[in-house]
Formats: sequence, C-alpha cells, structure tokens
Amino acid sequence: MKHINEDKIVGLIEKAKNVSARDIKAILEKSKLLKRLTLEETASLLAVKDEALIKKIFDAAWYVKDTIYGRRMVIFAPLYISNICSNNCLYCAFKSDNKLVERKALSLDEIKNEVELLLKKGHKRILLVAGEKDDNVSYYVDAIRAIYSVKIGKNYIRRVNINCAPLSVEDFKKIKAAGIGTYQLFQETYHDVTYRKVHPKGPKSDPDNRLDAVDRAFKAGIDDLGIGVLYGLYDYKFDTLALLSHIEYLEKTFGLGPHTISVPRIEPAFGSDFSKNVPYKISDSEFKKIIAILRLSVPYTGMILSTRESSGLRDELFSLGISQISAESKTSPGGYQEGRKDIASQFAISDERTLDEVVASLIKKDFIPSFCAACYRKERTGGTFMNLAKPGAIKDKCTINGIITFKEYLDDFASDEVKKNGNNLINRFKERLGRNDKALLEEYLKNIEQGARDEYI
Repeated sequence: MKHINEDKIVGLIEKAKNVSARDIKAILEKSKLLKRLTLEETASLLAVKDEALIKKIFDAAWYVKDTIYGRRMVIFAPLYISNICSNNCLYCAFKSDNKLVERKALSLDEIKNEVELLLKKGHKRILLVAGEKDDNVSYYVDAIRAIYSVKIGKNYIRRVNINCAPLSVEDFKKIKAAGIGTYQLFQETYHDVTYRKVHPKGPKSDPDNRLDAVDRAFKAGIDDLGIGVLYGLYDYKFDTLALLSHIEYLEKTFGLGPHTISVPRIEPAFGSDFSKNVPYKISDSEFKKIIAILRLSVPYTGMILSTRESSGLRDELFSLGISQISAESKTSPGGYQEGRKDIASQFAISDERTLDEVVASLIKKDFIPSFCAACYRKERTGGTFMNLAKPGAIKDKCTINGIITFKEYLDDFASDEVKKNGNNLINRFKERLGRNDKALLEEYLKNIEQGARDEYI
C-alpha cells in the first residue's frame, strides 16, 4: 500500500515494548508544548500498560485539547441519501451482496424533507453520506444544493460536509464548487492483506486508489480533509501508526494534515456475519487510550466520534480528545422520517439520545454545545486554520462562536430545563472571558435576543 511501510511500523511496535516510564514522561512533556509526536514516540505511548502512566496520557490529552479548542464540542448529524453501493465490504450492511437490504436513493424532495426534520431539531451542520458509486457526482452536487436551499424560519444548514466515493480531480472540483466543507474518506485499514480481504469486490477493492483520492481532493482545492480507520479490522497499534504515517506523507506533500480524524469501531450490521465476529476487538480501555494518543500525536486536528458508541462512553471521551460528535443520528436513507417503512441502518447505533438530551449532557459536563460553521464562512480552512489551531489561537474564536450558536439553539429549540441550565452555562463562560471578548459576546447575545441569527466572528 502506498505511503505505508509495514515493516517499519512492525519494527516500531516491537521496539516500543522496551520503553521506560522516564521516556513516556518526556514524550508527554513534549506533547504539552503542542508539538507533533514522531511515529516512534507514538508507538511508545501505544505500548503503555501501566495504569498510572495511562492516567498521565489522559491528563496530557485533556490539557492539549483544552489548550487548542477549549470546552466547545461541535455537533452535527449524518444525512444518508443513498445505500446503493458497488462495493462488498464484509463489515457493512450496505455491501453489494446483501440481498436483505432494501436499496434506496432519496429524491431531491425527500432530501429536503430530511433536512427540514433536522432543522426542526436544531441541527445546523450535516454530514452527507452516500453509498459508493463512481458515477454519482451529479447526484452529490444536486443533493448538496438541495440541502442548502431548505429554510425553516431563520434556520438553515450552515455547512455540508460529505463522505462519498473517491472522485477524480475534476469531480472533486464540482463538489467543492457546490459548497462542501470537509471531504471525508476513511482508509478503513492500512494493512494491505487485511484491506484486500475485507474489500473483495467493487472499486473500493483497490487500496491505492483510495489513498490517492485524498491527494486528488487536495489537488482539486479541497483543503479540509477527514481521514480515519475502522478499528477492529486489524491490530489497533498498527493501524494507528499507519494512519499517522499517512498524515506525515500529507504534511510533507501538501503542507497540510487532515482537518479531522474519525475513530469508528466495528458495530453489528444487518446481514453481515463478519461485523458480529470482530477479528481484532478493541476494549473500551484500549479505545480511550487510542483517542488520547491521537490527540497528543496530531494536536491540531479535529477528532470525530459517532453514535456507534454508548452514551456513557461518549461522555467520558469528551475529555480525552474528541472535539466533534454526531447526535440523534440515523444511518439509513430517509431515517429521520417517523413512521416510515424501515430500511436497515448501515450499522447499529448505541447512543440513541435526542439532540436535546446530548446537549443536556454536555452542559452538565461544562462543555459548550456548538453548531458553529464560522471558519468555513470566514475562509479559515486548510493552512489558515492550521496556523491558528497549532498554537491554540483558534480557541477564543471557537469559544465565542460556539456560545453564539448555542444561544440560538437555546432560544429556538431547547426544552425548558436545558434552556435554563444552558443560559447559566453561558453566563459562567462569559465571566471567564477577557473584558474585550466579554463585551463582544454580550453584543452578539443581545442581537440574538432581538431576533438576529447566524452572526459570527
């Protein structure tokens, strides 16, 4: 597989078995300076088994995340527009050989209806998801435009990100022109033999084409890219280091790393025996360690957690590096329609809380629920964003913009109890700001109370 030296990664894992506690502490001190870790340093952290040292890793991860992003937590919803797929991924309910799943591609009117339902819940950010077909770019573009066209009162979707098939440079330019934010493409596993085994048929069976697609997206001018692996397909230490090898390649080639890293684990999928017998099952303890170490190794990147994980575990992971979460998710086309004929989800969802319940949980843990899309609107993407994120200078903008969008949610959608507790949270955070920022925020909050929406710095 391109860019991935498997022998080197295996060697680093073996060498790390002899790392000392003193070395671990030195690596953690480096990470607190917001410096990227090397593959060797990351391998050393992955080898740690001592509970006291793991606690230090967790503490360092929280320090780094709080220093760069503060206490805001970005919230989004996935919108599945199609489960028609050319691939036969063994772990997925949408695999082409699964005859038990009804296939559906939403019409533009159906897409708009889904968006209306999400807007009525309070969502402002959408991740468009579609089964992989290599001739679908016109459908993607039309879907993106349809999403942006929907308005409910003063509310509309402020940013569409997309997780879809690898495209050509020209087709990537088309979805960029339609107004996407981040393009997501997960390698699933970087272990070549395993990759080919679990992707036996379809365009996705070529691992190098999938790697190259990230390059093509950069070349097309999409400078916010999301990558990730599907944990459970292969050894987590190998895939984590391989993911970081990919990031090193991107930084060297394009001067930019990923805007986001996603960390899904395999969950049971309808019609997939493979998904119910995970070959490299990862415990919750190991999963926590992975997330904390990724935060330390790539401190500037956003880290995304889906509703695959349970509500209790998700709440714990907020403090270990996660900065973006989905909420009240449905993972099938038309899934937000009540009373509709059920179409199988792509995978099982564990956190079934409503958006309001997720917001309530964040408030309780002193996090700012954020629906912000300001960086995209202000063209703080790619290198511009990285230059602010790496030294932690994005934090103040994230905090203020997060509070602004949170206040909008409280006034327009929140239950009475959430509204009360949320306004108390805003007042607490307001008092933590410097005089100028506090005055600026108070002006925006006053505008919201007078009916203004979608203001940002």
